[in-house]
Amino acid sequence: MGATRIDGNACGAAVEASLTERIAALSSPPHLAVVIVGDDPASHVYVGAKERACARLGIRSTRIDLAADADFSEVTSTVQGLNSDPDVNGILVQSPLPSGMDEIAITDLIDPVKDVDGFHAQNLGRLVQGDTSGLLPCTPAGIMRMLEGANIELSGKRAVVIGRSRIVGMPISLLLAQKGVDATATIAHSRTQDMAALCREADVIIAAVGRSNMVTADWVKPGATVIDVGVNRVEDDSDKGYHLTGDVHPDVAEVAGALSPVPGGVGPMTIAMLMANTVRATEMQ
Repeated sequence: MGATRIDGNACGAAVEASLTERIAALSSPPHLAVVIVGDDPASHVYVGAKERACARLGIRSTRIDLAADADFSEVTSTVQGLNSDPDVNGILVQSPLPSGMDEIAITDLIDPVKDVDGFHAQNLGRLVQGDTSGLLPCTPAGIMRMLEGANIELSGKRAVVIGRSRIVGMPISLLLAQKGVDATATIAHSRTQDMAALCREADVIIAAVGRSNMVTADWVKPGATVIDVGVNRVEDDSDKGYHLTGDVHPDVAEVAGALSPVPGGVGPMTIAMLMANTVRATEMQ
């Protein structure tokens, strides 16, 4: 029997449906501003998906395109202008930024109450303190919602997070270990010894490393839950010239108890949680 599919599209639709009454109760629709620097194709795809989600929910969306060779000062002045604009409730600077541009410095310029990505040091610091009432990083928050929706028991369970980024790995490990969730979270990374053996002991594996098909079936304990965060472009001979893979090999579906797909898993949930953060930011303001 194959793994149960954890459907991010369905879970994301449920999150969006839960926002409609909250949006209707606001004095004016939330307003999200997205700054995109350069012409990275994947970034434009992601921003387009965010714009469509805003349109579905009646959230106002403003897109600010800057050239790939824009000065650092132009990006920072754009962010500061959005900070001071009372009509803007949420600010997102699309990642990745052009090579050499300090992404963390720009993120930390965003007003924490408008930081709908949840990456500002103040918002991440609240998470370290166990405060999850504010603006949480979208992908980790979406993963937690997916696990909840799939009725995955986490209390006392062993969870291995592969990857230690500030965007996914570190914050999801904090969310898993927080009081009330009570998983035992281990972070694995490039220096981890015998990662396969570590994963075989896990009840939950969250793969967020950006390496195609890295997690294979022999890494997974039978019946474990596997969340695949990776979206990797692999070149091929198709008309598009590539296909998408996750960090988890398709054969894992024969071993795992539950598995999120790529595409259609974490991606839609990330966008849904961005919408939730935009509404939350508006309510806080």
